[in-house]
Amino acid sequence: MASVAFLGLGVMGYPMAAHLKHKGGHDVTVYNRTSAKAEKWVAEHGGALAPTPREAATGKDFVFSCVGNDDDLREVTTGESGAFQAMKKGSIFIDNTTASAEVARELSEKATAGGFGFLDAPVSGGQAGAENGVLTVMVGGDEKDFEKARPVIDAYARMVGLMGPAGAGQLTKMINQICIAGLVQGLAEGIHFGKKAGLDVEKVVEVISKGAAGSWQMESRHKTMNAGKYDFGFAVDWMRKDLKICLEEADRNGARLPVTALVDQFYKEVQQMGGRRWDTSSLLARLEKK
Repeated sequence: MASVAFLGLGVMGYPMAAHLKHKGGHDVTVYNRTSAKAEKWVAEHGGALAPTPREAATGKDFVFSCVGNDDDLREVTTGESGAFQAMKKGSIFIDNTTASAEVARELSEKATAGGFGFLDAPVSGGQAGAENGVLTVMVGGDEKDFEKARPVIDAYARMVGLMGPAGAGQLTKMINQICIAGLVQGLAEGIHFGKKAGLDVEKVVEVISKGAAGSWQMESRHKTMNAGKYDFGFAVDWMRKDLKICLEEADRNGARLPVTALVDQFYKEVQQMGGRRWDTSSLLARLEKK
């Protein structure tokens, strides 16, 4: 059993912290910017809550975070009451936020100077993956820190991989989102085409999902897309945040992402339709709008 803190109890962090408590068997202290959410978590799962990230991190072996963006991450780490002020020597900070590789490298340097480890460890698998404890975790950082933290991360993961030095986890997550963007747009166009052609979309997908066109998106989202249901899952607002990170990194490293840039603009149209919180599969709604 390890002494653990978890900072950020959103739709992902809430169940991830619970898996650390129950599946991992760890002693968990939680922090959330809205304290009512932390109080609810403790009422449901036990453990303890702290009023600041600094107090949550005090004396802990491992500190996890899953917050909104680079600015939120800096606030809970190096802010006035940030966790980095209390990290003990030899401890490890594991960040599950989808953020920039730049902030990952920045925080890794500060952690090293403070005598503790830092791993950028964004996740894939969505809310369902978090709730079921089967997330894919893409990690950047020192190999010794990774090996030490991996058994703890396993509590909420199906796959955990060290991708390289600090920032490599975030870069891998960018590739994940780049691939998803193109897949979902292709699936949306395929379903749209099938409807216009008068085909039974369910029968079509039953066949083509077993061939080269098959994907997780097709298997998991085609039914709800065909029914025009998008009020669940990974929100368009979050996807646009992630694609912005991808496109900014591409500007730095010289990568060409024409499809990603185009799909990002399609998501902007979905936002303008009122779909900011719709699932990312709502690209079909854009094609079907009158």
